[in-house]
Amino acid sequence: MAKELKDLTKRSVDYSRWYNELVVKADLAEQSDVRGCMVIKPYGYAIWETLQHELDLRFKKTGVKNAYFPLLIPKSYLSREAEHVEGFAKECAVVTHYRLKTNEEHTGVVVDPAARLEEELIIRPTSETIIWNTYKNWIHSWRDLPVLCNQWCNVMRWEMRTRLFLRTSEFLWQEGHTAHATREEAEERAKLMLDVYADFARDILAIPVVRGVKSETERFAGALDTYTIEAMMQDGKALQSGTSHFLGQNFGRAFDVKFVNKENKEEYAWATSWGVSTRLMGALIMTHSDDNGLVLPPHVAPLQVVIVPIFKGPEIEMFDTVLGALAERLEARGVRVKYDNADNKRPGFKFADYELKGVPVRVVVGGRDLENGTCEVMRRDTLEKETLPFEGIEDHIVALLEEMQTAIYNKAKERLDANIFECNDYEEFKERVKDGGFFLCPWDGTAETEAQIKADTQATIRCVPYGVSQDNLGVDMVSGKPAVARVVIARSY
Repeated sequence: MAKELKDLTKRSVDYSRWYNELVVKADLAEQSDVRGCMVIKPYGYAIWETLQHELDLRFKKTGVKNAYFPLLIPKSYLSREAEHVEGFAKECAVVTHYRLKTNEEHTGVVVDPAARLEEELIIRPTSETIIWNTYKNWIHSWRDLPVLCNQWCNVMRWEMRTRLFLRTSEFLWQEGHTAHATREEAEERAKLMLDVYADFARDILAIPVVRGVKSETERFAGALDTYTIEAMMQDGKALQSGTSHFLGQNFGRAFDVKFVNKENKEEYAWATSWGVSTRLMGALIMTHSDDNGLVLPPHVAPLQVVIVPIFKGPEIEMFDTVLGALAERLEARGVRVKYDNADNKRPGFKFADYELKGVPVRVVVGGRDLENGTCEVMRRDTLEKETLPFEGIEDHIVALLEEMQTAIYNKAKERLDANIFECNDYEEFKERVKDGGFFLCPWDGTAETEAQIKADTQATIRCVPYGVSQDNLGVDMVSGKPAVARVVIARSY
């Protein structure tokens, strides 16, 4: 067994430490010398690329087109939407100068005080302001609408406590920004994109989610409504895994984006924004992985099948011919496959390494297998092995990948369903929430009650969930006042 695998902390011992170690040991990412930032390594980035590709296809099916907007935002832009700037002010990194110069000792560089910018520039924490300042030049008539843009980029939000993928100062994401002629159309778009995220989480990441709308306290700065998908990690904590915001006319007004409607009257454009980030990598790891390493659903795994020969030197040509052909047949079926015939690592090391990295299917062929026309197939999710006829094995593998995708999702869905609890008693809630889970509780709709729950338990209202009856609510378990909604409350990342 590889040393990396031996040293991996068990989830039952320290879940947080297990996660941190796994991200590094599985070669996904590492800390950067720049505080709060990370280096995403090739294997981690390959997962992100697969995720990005699948999401991008889904966006484009809804009419969205990709664009790119500047990294730097004039400070004055952030001042135009009061709630928005208040929400992000404490997280902004600010550019004040545009030049360096050699110090007097000629041993390094210093900021040139003569090169101070007239107006400071903010490294984007999100791009609503600069995009809506641009939309002002694009939108004049109802015929110019809707504008449906998305960009894949990085953003910067200065974080005090960081954690690889889950919370870093700089992270990768996509941010969609749309402009519409009517309130109804904008709200419909915001809800549509939430459904895109939820379907993607289910179909590609094999992550079941709870869909809902955020409380006023938890909504995006500058939004009228924020829609969310909340996933449950194996420790019972919630992870916000995608949000979509109905922004009303707030940014249209702030940046004077007007258009002439069909009645020949001038009005402000209606807006949405929506995004997911490299946080999804954290969700993927914490939802499915085990004490042996990553467990990757086949639809998102950058490498779905690895073929490992066990051979003695002179036999390699025969293995290459037979197994190389299998790899080609699998590739022709759309499978992401690697034939690993490298002779600088022992088979045992390869097995442990691919297990650690979560490759869904491993095919092993030794000399006797070659003689008998058989091979050993192992599935990563259950670690089950079976010896099968080599003839037609590609059909079995293709079917197995789909079977695994479904099985991985079902396991996560069963865990989610088993850990959603209805609770109406505050003392009971305070005791049980320590062990994790999603709690459906009556809420009086006030920020004061919300703050009290957070102060007492470190849990927050994740959303008012869809698909949950809002009849016969009774009273709020904290205040005793009449409840206005049954909400999901949980501790979260």
